[in-house]
Amino acid sequence: MWELWMGMLLCGLVAFGLLLITTARERIVIGEDLSHCYATTVVLPCERLVYRTGGLNAAFSVLCGVLLLIAAAWLLWELWNTAEPRPITDDFLKLLNDSFGRNWRNPRTWPWTRLMWAYGFTLVGVILMSGVVVLLSMLLASWQPPRTPSPNVETSQRYRVSP
Repeated sequence: MWELWMGMLLCGLVAFGLLLITTARERIVIGEDLSHCYATTVVLPCERLVYRTGGLNAAFSVLCGVLLLIAAAWLLWELWNTAEPRPITDDFLKLLNDSFGRNWRNPRTWPWTRLMWAYGFTLVGVILMSGVVVLLSMLLASWQPPRTPSPNVETSQRYRVSP
C-alpha cells in the first residue's frame, strides 16, 4: 500500500510540475491600446503595447514546477534506496562478493528483483492515479452543457481583368 501511495504521489508531483511549467507563459499579462491605430493620421508602426506584467509570476510558476519535478526525482531515489539489500557482514561473503560481484556490462547480472521491488508497485500506483484523473476528467466533461456552435461565415472575392 505504501508503494501504491508513493506511485500516486509521484504521478501528482510530475503532473503538477509539468502543468506549472507549461502554463507559465499564460501568467504574463499584456495590455494593448488599439485606439491609436485606427485614428485618421496613423504613424507607422502603430504602438499598441501599453504595459506588460506577470513576468515574476511566470518565473515563480516555473520555479515551483521545477521544484515539484526535483521532489519527484528525490522520491524515486528514496524508493530505490529503500529496496537496497542489507550490507554483507560476513568476511567470507564479502570476499566472494568482491571477487564474483555483478558485471554491469552483462544485463543478466543486473539487480532486476531490486528494481521490481523498488518500482513495481509504484508503477501500479502511477497507473491507478492516471486512471482516476482520466475518469474524473471524463465525468466532468460529461456534466457540462453542450456548447452552441459558433457561426462561421466564409467570404471570398474574385478579381478578374476585364477586357
